[in-house]
Amino acid sequence: MQLICFLILFPLIVGIILLLIRSPKLSNPIVLFGAVGVFIATVSLLLSTFRLPAVYFASPTPLIDKAMLVIEIILGIFILYLCVKSRNILSGILITAQVILISGFEIFFGHQETVTHALFIDKLSVLMTAVIGIIGSLICVYASGYMKDFHEVYHKEIGDRRNVFFFLTFLFLSAMFGIVFSNNLLWIYFFWEITTLCSFLLIGYKKTEESTKSAFHALKMNLIGGLAFAVGIIWLYHSFQIIELDKVLALNKFAVLVPVALICIAGLTKSAQYPFSSWLLGAMVAPTPVSALLHSSTMVKAGVYIILRFATVLEGTACGFVIALIGGLTFVIASFAAISQRDAKKVLAYSTIANLGLIVLCCGVGTYEAVWAAMLLIIFHAVAKCLLFLCVGVVEHKLHSRNIDNMSGLIISMPKVSIMMQIGMAGMFLAPFGMLISKWAALKAIVDSNPTLLVFIVFGGAATLFFWVKWIGTLIMVFRPLKNVEEGTHKTEWLALATLSGLTIGACAFFPVVSAWFVQPYVVELYGRTIQMSQGNVVIMLIMLAMVMLFPLSFINYGKNVKVTDAYLGGANIDSSVRFRGAVGSDYDMELKSYYLDNYFNEARLMKVGVAVSSILLVVLILIAIR
Repeated sequence: MQLICFLILFPLIVGIILLLIRSPKLSNPIVLFGAVGVFIATVSLLLSTFRLPAVYFASPTPLIDKAMLVIEIILGIFILYLCVKSRNILSGILITAQVILISGFEIFFGHQETVTHALFIDKLSVLMTAVIGIIGSLICVYASGYMKDFHEVYHKEIGDRRNVFFFLTFLFLSAMFGIVFSNNLLWIYFFWEITTLCSFLLIGYKKTEESTKSAFHALKMNLIGGLAFAVGIIWLYHSFQIIELDKVLALNKFAVLVPVALICIAGLTKSAQYPFSSWLLGAMVAPTPVSALLHSSTMVKAGVYIILRFATVLEGTACGFVIALIGGLTFVIASFAAISQRDAKKVLAYSTIANLGLIVLCCGVGTYEAVWAAMLLIIFHAVAKCLLFLCVGVVEHKLHSRNIDNMSGLIISMPKVSIMMQIGMAGMFLAPFGMLISKWAALKAIVDSNPTLLVFIVFGGAATLFFWVKWIGTLIMVFRPLKNVEEGTHKTEWLALATLSGLTIGACAFFPVVSAWFVQPYVVELYGRTIQMSQGNVVIMLIMLAMVMLFPLSFINYGKNVKVTDAYLGGANIDSSVRFRGAVGSDYDMELKSYYLDNYFNEARLMKVGVAVSSILLVVLILIAIR
């Protein structure tokens, strides 16, 4: 109980202190102190609870509910003020509706229900704590150096509000811990809305026209989900007089399908599934640590977390099948869209949306095999994708570009970062890294439960392989002399990148341990059985890992031994190895670019298809639930 309360309150206190301190020289040590504190508390919780069954706790004091109500109203008024100021009418209507519904419910009805257990911790909470605490703290360490260069070197035109940035970052960590430890649905909703607010303010951090527009678009989409969440809670109380997660899961699943479907819609918006995915793409305008923390590794995981909580309710139901269809559709379309992207952050954004879709597909299927796969996907995706986002942040600062074609020869110009990016990409699609193992598990789960969904995994997986291999090829392609530009990268950035690289490899090497300690016990508690890996398969996997790691590690001293010579370019080379004179005396520059297949995987066309089909599926989901 003490560690749970510490993890919720400590980041909040650190954030408030940082908000009051405007001097970077004073705030940076506090950021590192806060990150270390969160990291140590997270590891302590993992070591002390991983063998324990689910434990439930009463609310420390009834005053918490009243305080949350007051804060909800204040935050609602604040968001409404911003919406009115920016003339964002729809967002203003949505936040007004939410505040009226939830505050009215809590004032007139909430006090009538006695909540036995407000907090709890189980294996899924512990797993999510690891994602939030370990990865979140590393991102804070990285951001301390990144944001210094962001303001003092690369974006001097943007007002330095690092105190606000780090306040929102630590507030977000506090809210995420609150979501995964809360059993009271009203508490989950409260923390859920705080993550929405943090996302909105951090996306708009630059205060440019583009960032402000993207921030309000993200707010609008997430408020739609928040409204669905609020209606789901009220429906639950009206029908069953309960607002506790464990009690909902104990009821007959067909009786609670309507409120569960509504809460799952909130999960779909938070995890940027079609038709809500456009907000995540716009969020890439935020500083890179925001993209890594909120929009890849942590906040979007809150969406799949809440759907995963209801996997046993969705299993074998038409609602579950429709949710699986939405996830599968998102996986395929987002993977196809990623092929045609040149912006590195946009590729990572589409990849994030796609892999979250695969997790949602597993949650909708809801079998023990699918839940096992979904939990592993959450772990491996969070680590590898965070590493890739942070690497791209360093590359963008050094090359002044996020265009993948401009990363050609990165193995020479930024060898260490390039190797780390290769490790991250290997973690996303190569055997025996966890993402591929998890996708195999998802494939097996679909074969055993609903083979009609196989097409999504097959085509989505093929597209994933294509764009990752294409990007790796660009990194190691050298056709001109290049200078090493890694000098000047902050030690905090190196520390975060090196640790995440080690975690990506370690998560695979110790995959059986992770599964045995955190995943299998949870699956057994829910279903009475789980997936077991034979010792022979584990040995084969470790041998494969050692062989695969030879690829990125073989490039450690690559730049020192490379000598770039003039290539034959169909004419006479002039000036350099990348210019030549053609047959008619004209001079040309040599260019090497990747295939993007825009005509086949046009982003706008795919978006229209995804939004249209998924919108129809959402209507079907609601109709089936209330039938």
